[in-house]
Amino acid sequence: MAETKTKPTRASVSRYYAAIADDVRRQDCKALAKLLGKITKAKPKMWGPSIVGFGKYHYKYESGHEGDMCIAGFSSRKSGLTIYLFPVFPGRETLLKKLGKHKMGKACLYIRKLEDVDNDVIEKLIAGSIAEVRRRYPGSP
Repeated sequence: MAETKTKPTRASVSRYYAAIADDVRRQDCKALAKLLGKITKAKPKMWGPSIVGFGKYHYKYESGHEGDMCIAGFSSRKSGLTIYLFPVFPGRETLLKKLGKHKMGKACLYIRKLEDVDNDVIEKLIAGSIAEVRRRYPGSP
């Protein structure tokens, strides 16, 4: 089986922020980090070269594939911010309808900037995602 590329590194989160040229994007990343830290009670760590992750859980699929992933995280991308959410959890679709300007992949929430969305809804989405991870993977921090 292929080895997972997304894993914790010793890279500096502060250097990651400093390398973001756009001031608004950098401030949005710091605001997201503060929110994720508040919800997870974990400190930020770099996962791979571009994901700021919080906490960790171990997953194992029916296929036998297993690994570790951050319980919550985000990344600054060329077109905006990507927030990593668990693909299904109670209330997700209702919250997404109230969020504001966004696109949604299976587990990736894409927004251009935080001012485009309702920050209370973002907090509820992230909290709901984390609660589902903890429910499915008992023992997750």
